[in-house]
Amino acid sequence: MRGRRRGYRYVGPVELKAAVRLGDGGHRIASGADFAGWIVEQSLSELAEPFTFVVGMDRALRLAPRRSEHVACAGGDMVLSAGEISFMSEADRWAVSEISNQSTGYCPDVTSWAEVARALDAAELRRPSCFTHEVVFRRCPDCQEHNIVRDDDFVCVFCGSDLPAAWNVDPTM
Repeated sequence: MRGRRRGYRYVGPVELKAAVRLGDGGHRIASGADFAGWIVEQSLSELAEPFTFVVGMDRALRLAPRRSEHVACAGGDMVLSAGEISFMSEADRWAVSEISNQSTGYCPDVTSWAEVARALDAAELRRPSCFTHEVVFRRCPDCQEHNIVRDDDFVCVFCGSDLPAAWNVDPTM
């Protein structure tokens, strides 16, 4: 993806961002060698569940245990995407088995897939052609609550107002 990149600011609970400390952040994966070094350190129990991921503004993938907050994985910074990711070994090579943009802290648009794909390619990981589970986030223009749109029903679950067709979670962007 060339040109202007959309960055996502953290829009979740302020106390979670306030808890991020210097040195927090997921393990940076910018190459196949980075991933190979990281994956051998993971236990079987860790590999059995998804990991938290972000793609930083430097376009590198960062990984952390699932119980980690996305804002901590990102070190409190803006991201190009965020979500959950699972891996599987196939034919002596690692691949992404499932991936979503599920991050209620950043609420990235499904269009952030292009940045995720680029980061996974840089890490030399086989990957699907899109998020295996897409989450559509919208902010209600009336009550300002964040919503997850289900079944293409663009109606606010909090107040019943119509939600916009285009991503609008961060009012400053």
